[in-house]
Amino acid sequence: MSVLEVSNLTKKFGKFTALDGVNFEVGSGEVFGFIGPNGAGKSTTIRVLLGILKATEGEVKLFGKDAWNEAVEIHKRLAYVPGDVNLWPNLTGGEVIDLFVKLRGGNNKSRREELIKKFDLDPTKKCRTYSKGNRQKVALIAAFSSDADLYILDEPTSGLDPLMEKVFQECVMDVKNRGKSVLLSSHILSEVEKLCDRVGIIRQGKIIETGSLSELRHLTRTHILVETKQSISSLNELQGIHKIEETDQGLTFQVDTEQLDDVIRHISQFGIEKLESAPPTLEDLFMRHYESKDKSEGKETGGVR
Repeated sequence: MSVLEVSNLTKKFGKFTALDGVNFEVGSGEVFGFIGPNGAGKSTTIRVLLGILKATEGEVKLFGKDAWNEAVEIHKRLAYVPGDVNLWPNLTGGEVIDLFVKLRGGNNKSRREELIKKFDLDPTKKCRTYSKGNRQKVALIAAFSSDADLYILDEPTSGLDPLMEKVFQECVMDVKNRGKSVLLSSHILSEVEKLCDRVGIIRQGKIIETGSLSELRHLTRTHILVETKQSISSLNELQGIHKIEETDQGLTFQVDTEQLDDVIRHISQFGIEKLESAPPTLEDLFMRHYESKDKSEGKETGGVR
């Protein structure tokens, strides 16, 4: 069953089309990764889901309800964490957490205390004294203290150190294990890779690929490091070979996954002494998409977000 359904979502600001026919869905108990570079349309999509912006065209439903017309009902069942959290400067972190939890009708004190300890937050300090990372912790603790059915997280670990990122990942897996759904927009691709069941890649307001990581890996390359008794000839003539380099450790190159069998068969003739292969990462997939698209359109590759 789908908790979130986005069908043909289009959003225009005057003549500028920010979202152009976006389609994706998030199932019950699923963690869905939503990735793309700056300006791709991630935050605009999330604002439409939250009922902050009205779609120009298309349909957005959360729990079967319309995102714009039934936003109040929807918000009773979702928790949202933005990438840049603004808090009331004169309230303490603890007071803000309590306020958010009460707004959702929850009162799980033990969960609140457990998360404050996990995230190593001092809840007695005024919010004006908090760093960006601590403001982020307040929003995350408030979100995960509530018993939401859908968690919408837009760059949620922005400003967190690696230790706190790990705590965040544990919290996501915990809500997933309880059957809740998560929409995670992130530029930390290793985080998306660890947590997400499926991924949607958005570029210039369009979803260019959606699927599980295993489904999307056909688009990327495996990294190979090899040492052989004899030097390998004709490697660059094989299909699917990229970025051949001689290093101190041996010969390194990338190979399109579907060509791996042929390539291994070819290099085995030269007496393999060492062979290491690294599986393709989401980052490889992502960069390859943008490199190939931008080159074909005569554009320079933009930064990843």
